[in-house]
Amino acid sequence: MKAILGFFLLSSFAFAEVHTLTLRQALDRALEQNPDVLISRLDENKARSQVSIAKDPYSFKAGVGSGGAYTYGVPSSINGNAPSVFRAQGSMTLFDRPQSYRVAQASENVRGASIDISIRQEEIAYRVYAAFLDAELAARNAQVAEQLISNLKEVKSYHEARVAEGREHDLTIKQANLDILRADKTVRDLKAAQDSAETSLGQLLAYAPGDQVHPALESRGLLTVPESQTAMAQAIAANLDIRRMESNIQAKLLEVKSFDAGWLPKVNLISDYSLLSKFNNFDTFYKKFQRNNFQIGASIELPLFQGRATGAGRSQAEDDIAKMRIEIDRTRSRITADLKLAYSDVDRSEGDRQLAREDLNLAGDKIKLDLADYEEGRVPMAVVEASRAIEQQKWIAYYAAQKDVELARLNILRTTGGMLASLK
Repeated sequence: MKAILGFFLLSSFAFAEVHTLTLRQALDRALEQNPDVLISRLDENKARSQVSIAKDPYSFKAGVGSGGAYTYGVPSSINGNAPSVFRAQGSMTLFDRPQSYRVAQASENVRGASIDISIRQEEIAYRVYAAFLDAELAARNAQVAEQLISNLKEVKSYHEARVAEGREHDLTIKQANLDILRADKTVRDLKAAQDSAETSLGQLLAYAPGDQVHPALESRGLLTVPESQTAMAQAIAANLDIRRMESNIQAKLLEVKSFDAGWLPKVNLISDYSLLSKFNNFDTFYKKFQRNNFQIGASIELPLFQGRATGAGRSQAEDDIAKMRIEIDRTRSRITADLKLAYSDVDRSEGDRQLAREDLNLAGDKIKLDLADYEEGRVPMAVVEASRAIEQQKWIAYYAAQKDVELARLNILRTTGGMLASLK
């Protein structure tokens, strides 16, 4: 059994595909195909069906049947109805205030389920964006690291020639080999990180098991974030978790009203048609026999004693409302702290990126000077290659700083509730 399972697993990986997508394409697919989003849509459909279920008592329902039976003596009722050849009955609710509140509660739950879809989309969009940045960073750095290895090999060749000439100690070759091995390890680590991130992207985008999503390397502008002065009010007003809890409170308030309305009367429409037959002795025991009989009217029910369940249910609903209001206050406090931290992360990451950019520029200027010296014969090409190797390392640091800036800005948009709008 294990061998068969292993065979199928190996087969699935053998036929795995690599899909190259831009960030926009990845986000579009995630918002449509991600399993969590699809499940939320199914929950919304279920909530809509619950509205139809709650409205069912107000729908007219009819049924037909027969109460035919042999009668000896006085016509006896069967199941509360006189024996009949054919019977048709219909009923529907005309007035039931508690049920009306349940219908309104079900409709509010539909609105809450719709908010849940938006919550899931925001969450998935953030996860896809972050995973895309991870894969993109690993891909860029892997390219840089491979170029670094090429530069280090040129440096090694230079030192080998000088050792052969007796102008350097062989320790320089050992150091060059060590630098190459370190660069090789960096490439392996980056490719492993890239494979992991691309596989995670494939799962988030609902591709087949084992499929990977390779980020199409592209240049894009930084995300625009709101000013910190206006961001706080915007974050609290647009926060989907708060809106979901407010919807839950409205649903619970309607539930409380349904308990309060339990003392009101209930009115139902009833109708009944019976086709009677003489073989049930109706003409023998009654003065007048009528074959067709029809009744229509209203049934009024006035509750007098409801028991303890109504009060207990109302108390539970009120407790749930109190809990959600506490949770809303706590969420607002969390948003304030998260937003302050998010803006601090943006400032810090912007500073780190500027530092990495200046460091990279300095490395580029050093290469220009080395090239000028090389052309004039003052330094060998190995010095230029060594400077290029240093520049490759600076590129790796710069790409990491660039990713941190983008992720920090994304966190602000996520906190303020404007992430999906900014990504479209």
